[in-house]
Order: sequence, then structure tokens, then C-alpha cells
Amino acid sequence: MSLPEIAKLGHVALVTPDLEKSLWFFRDVIGLEVTEEVNGTYYLRAWGDFEHHTLSLTAGDRGYVDHIAWRTKRPEDVEGFAKLLKKAGTEVKWIEAGEETGHGRAIRFKLPSLHSFEIYYDVEKPKADEKRRSVLKNQTYKAWARGCSPRRFDHVNIATSMDVGEILDYLGKQLGFKLREYVKYQNEKIVAGWMSVTPLVHDIAVITRPQAKTPNQLHHISYWLDNAQDILRAADILKENGIHFIGPGKHGVSQAFYLYVIDPGSGCRVELFSGSYLILEPDWEPVEWTEEDHSIGNTYWGDSVMDKEMNKPTIEA
Repeated sequence: MSLPEIAKLGHVALVTPDLEKSLWFFRDVIGLEVTEEVNGTYYLRAWGDFEHHTLSLTAGDRGYVDHIAWRTKRPEDVEGFAKLLKKAGTEVKWIEAGEETGHGRAIRFKLPSLHSFEIYYDVEKPKADEKRRSVLKNQTYKAWARGCSPRRFDHVNIATSMDVGEILDYLGKQLGFKLREYVKYQNEKIVAGWMSVTPLVHDIAVITRPQAKTPNQLHHISYWLDNAQDILRAADILKENGIHFIGPGKHGVSQAFYLYVIDPGSGCRVELFSGSYLILEPDWEPVEWTEEDHSIGNTYWGDSVMDKEMNKPTIEA
């Protein structure tokens, strides 16, 4: 019997103390499409996303991530992960079909860092209504309908006060993520790692934040734009809406062209992301960056997020 596998990043469930402002930010400024609203929760996706949603917004007393969700390669993989995780000592909670809008039966569990993950397979892929539908049969919505208009959901970056190496090890051994790049300082401890289950450089990144109040922090969620010019256009749109941002710039790690902005409703940081590279080699060796590489690794050129207040974790995850 083959081991269960994760296929891709699915969605992030975000709770916000100012739902109206967060909805304005993600829908009108970032440019996501609203799939539907159910019992006060808004479900959104980018114009090139096919699943029911890649982001949900729910009102709450503070900003935090309820869970980060991943879709498996096969239906039976959900049960497979449940068994493997329980065997490894992880408590698993079943979410029955219908409890969460947009997908079927799922499991939820926490990493050693207490970040909450969800795994599912069955998913709704609703068509866009006729007014918003693209004429392209391989695209969900019309592009450039509003705002920055990213194509798709790309990755998440979580922060922790725990040993980053321990979390990377858990993601690798229990969930099948592959380490692509990492940063190791002179004390020989890994302080950041980029991992994926797809050819992307990272579907998830884990970074150290020793002074964080809790071990389960979010650094950012990320949406993909097609090219650097799209990022520059997004900068104009953010500026026109009076929203502060960091960037544009280029990371050495991942070679990504980036811009960072914070949702004024929830405090969730969003990276608008382009460039980077794909990993197609089956024998890829993880790339090591050291403390001496800092000036190139984090910021190859441009506005340095490491030197800004915006680099701090924003909310719990």
C-alpha cells in the first residue's frame, strides 16, 4: 500500500475583528473573487483558482488563522494520513462533510508548534457566474476584473518560537514535504526552511521567531501574480488606496519578486509574489544559506523586509 500524499495547498481560514475592512481589502484591493457567503463567512479565490475557495473570512474578536488546509492526491489519503498521524502520537479530529463549506470529509490536527492544519480531498469546484466567467475554458474568472488581480494562491509562511528544525522534520516525516532551501547560522541551527510537495520552491516556509508570544505565529500568506510588471502595478493600486507596503524587491532564497502588505482588518500579512523557479529534479539537494549570506539570501535587492517592523509575525496561526 502506498503512503498518503499531499497534492497542494488548499486554503487558509482567516478570522478577523473587522470583517468589513478585510472583505474590502481582499476583494476590492487585492482583487479576489467571492465564491459565496454562508452564515457570515465569505469564501474567496483568485481568478485562476479552481477550488471553491483559497481564503475564508469570518468575524471574530481578534485576528488569527483558524487553520491551514491541504488537499491530498487521492480520496483514501485522508484516512491514510489520519492513521499515520495517530500512530505518530498526533491527535486527529474528523470534520464531517458539510461542516465546512466547499469540501468534504477532512481531518484537523496541530503541528508540534500548535499551528492548526486540515487535510481533505473531496472538493467543490463551482463555475463562475456568467457575468464574471472567463471566455477561456481553462480559466475560472475574467482576469483584471478588479484590484491587484493575482492569478492563484501560492504558499504560506509560518513562524515559531520553537526549534525550526523540529517543525521541518515533522513536515517531512509525517506529511511528506521536501526541504528545498534553508538558512543555517553559526550555531549550526536551522533558522528558516522552505519546503514543498509540488515543483514550487515552497508550498510552506517555516521561520524562527524566538521572542514570539506563542509558538504558532503566521508570517504571511501569498498570492501569485504572473510577472514583475504585475507586482509594480499592484504597488500603484495599493498606494492609490492609501495602504502602506514593503517592496518591491527580490529574495535570494527562492529568487522571488515580492511585495508585502498587511490586511488592515485582520493584521494578516500578504505577499504578492512572482518570479522564483521550479524544481523538476528528482534528486534535488537542499540549498544551504549561512549567516554570511544574509545580505543576498533574504534581500537580493530592493526594499528589505528584514529591516522593517513589517517583518514581525502578525497573527497567530
